[in-house]
Amino acid sequence: MFQFAHPYILYALGLVPVMVLVFILSQIRRKKVLNQYGDSALVADLMPMYSDARPILKFIIFVLAFALFVLGLAGPQFGTKLQETKRKGVEVIIALDVSNSMMAEDIRPNRLERAKQAISKLVDRLKDDKIGLIVFAGDAMTQLPITSDYISAKMFLSSISPSIVPVQGTAIGKAINLASVSFTPNSNSDKAIIVITDGENHEDDAIGAANAAMEKGIHVYAIGIGLPEGAPIPKSNVGGQITYWQDANGGVVISRLDENLLNQVAAAGEGVYIRANNSQIGLNTIFDQIKKLKKGEYEAKVYAEYKDQFQWPIGLALLLLLFEVLILERKTKLSARLNLFQVKNE
Repeated sequence: MFQFAHPYILYALGLVPVMVLVFILSQIRRKKVLNQYGDSALVADLMPMYSDARPILKFIIFVLAFALFVLGLAGPQFGTKLQETKRKGVEVIIALDVSNSMMAEDIRPNRLERAKQAISKLVDRLKDDKIGLIVFAGDAMTQLPITSDYISAKMFLSSISPSIVPVQGTAIGKAINLASVSFTPNSNSDKAIIVITDGENHEDDAIGAANAAMEKGIHVYAIGIGLPEGAPIPKSNVGGQITYWQDANGGVVISRLDENLLNQVAAAGEGVYIRANNSQIGLNTIFDQIKKLKKGEYEAKVYAEYKDQFQWPIGLALLLLLFEVLILERKTKLSARLNLFQVKNE
């Protein structure tokens, strides 16, 4: 396991492009000044000890040394010992709608991508809680079992698309039922399900599933992603020409947010309902509610011991700086005399 002890120091790497820009501008100005003295070939003969390449080489070495020095100050560490530790947190399973209607673009860039971005930010806020991920359309499937491995959560999240569930439709009830049996057995922490969908449920009894979950002590929250006025559902984009899904009569299908259903689902699960829009999704608001639930204790395997490795990048940086100092900007007498490409007249 790898980490930085002081990751905020890495922002100093943003100085590298600034340094490059300043160097390029100084080189351009230097050449303009030399050209004022006359023809470049004549100036070169008058300045045999001057080198164009050496300042560039010295700058490259200096920038590499600077970057390595910043990496060293950030404190690179490698985990060396996997140890079981006790944590306290709640368990949350997110049920994400991946039906074709989630590709509608009334929420930018589209409903599904915006939901994935919000989930990713939510994962960044987690500390000791467990998270799981279920995807659903006409059927439901577990994408990520309940875990405290947040890196895996973000990795699995990135691969989600409508094609991941072969059966199209919107079966919110199936997603809630699957989530209800996917929590850690015998866990003493409170549990919550967050359903993220446009609410166009045509498959099953979502309200009944939320009631059944609440009977097990599982809270159900709902986020409606989409706008009530709706939007067409893109089917393909070839050469910038977008086609949309059509109904049996050839009319363009408009996907609209069903807030009435989602309000009832949240009420049955003793949770809350929030409508997403283009400025906010609502996951953070719901998560703040979930954090008030009872936290349970569980065992987790984490890297408990880290060894500092800062000496390697800093040591290499010092070597590069020493090398940079030893390289003179001007040619030596030997190198000035040496011209491998000179043609002798016989």
